[in-house]
Amino acid sequence: MNKDNLKHCRTCVYNCNYHIVFSTKYRKKVLTREVEEYLKDVIMEIAKEKGFEVSAMEVVEEDHIHIFASGHPKISPCYMVKMIKGISGRKLFMKFPGLKNKLWGGHLWNPSYYIETIGSISEEVIKRYIEKQVRK
Repeated sequence: MNKDNLKHCRTCVYNCNYHIVFSTKYRKKVLTREVEEYLKDVIMEIAKEKGFEVSAMEVVEEDHIHIFASGHPKISPCYMVKMIKGISGRKLFMKFPGLKNKLWGGHLWNPSYYIETIGSISEEVIKRYIEKQVRK
């Protein structure tokens, strides 16, 4: 266990990390460079506001995103995903109204997602994996 990764609060010491992946509805390639830049800013803003951290994220093939997130044990992983997908979808539709023409039904994100817990041993491996997902 790497003690440098431990976070301390009043009632506990923790290291809760998650690798989260989700895609756009119908795997539409709508996450262009401009959208990606804004999306990353929005996700960092959401994390800060909702009390969790995002230490790495990359959009891949313009249709899905990998996120490395961590948070206090009281913040559930599904809450993190719900906040990221819900708020970012709404903000992206407001900033880029043309997305609604490509994605009907008012949904930016596919309703499902992939999530795995990350132990302290594999934390750096997952961060490197996400960073290597950069567009070629």
